[in-house]
Amino acid sequence: MRLNKYLSDAGVCSRREADRLVQDGKVTVDGKTAVLGMQIEEGQEIWVNGKEVRREEKKVLLLFHKPRGIECTANPKIKNNVISYIDYPIRIYYIGRLDKDSEGLLLLTNQGELVNKMMRAGNCHEKEYLVTVDKPVTDDFIRKMSCGVPILGTVTRKCHVEKTGEKSFCIILTQGLNRQIRRMCEYLGYRVKRLKRVRVMNLELGSLPAGQYREATKKELEELKSLIRDSSETTVIRKNERRKR
Repeated sequence: MRLNKYLSDAGVCSRREADRLVQDGKVTVDGKTAVLGMQIEEGQEIWVNGKEVRREEKKVLLLFHKPRGIECTANPKIKNNVISYIDYPIRIYYIGRLDKDSEGLLLLTNQGELVNKMMRAGNCHEKEYLVTVDKPVTDDFIRKMSCGVPILGTVTRKCHVEKTGEKSFCIILTQGLNRQIRRMCEYLGYRVKRLKRVRVMNLELGSLPAGQYREATKKELEELKSLIRDSSETTVIRKNERRKR
């Protein structure tokens, strides 16, 4: 197995970052400085920045119903950090974020390569939210949210927005700007009172209770990898088309 894949699977970093660490001389194999592209075998000692790395053989993808008040951070100094809250027996880290005041589906894994592929902005992966605001949702509000709102120096991508109640709506995003939905609503004069993520790509929160988690099923993983592969191929095609223009 290539060293960079080993470090990615171990959850240390992405393959690209692993190569950078190797170039900087921060990785050793059996006490010797590692080189780019080297192959390693089971049983060899891998150290990064003076710490031994052990690859977890079991690969997991967890669906967690994050309650409000839990922070997406691994910093042990923060009392309500998500990693300590879950207290999973092997090292995991979250894919994407939900701010402290939001709730709903949060994915956690120890598969570095999976994180890398899901986080690529060009893949336009769908994320679905249920939102409650402080005043009646109008047709004009739905139209403007759908068409794009100027925030953070850009205009949000067009998205699907559907009214679900007098003061609530469902929104499906394909980007993840910082506090995007809250900022979009604020720009239009609304304040978010409750925000809940219910889906990431094909993975749904369903009836999972707040504060609980479950492992993704084999079928869910197969569908997820297929969606990632399809969206990656679409991104490559679009880039090639732009180059030809």
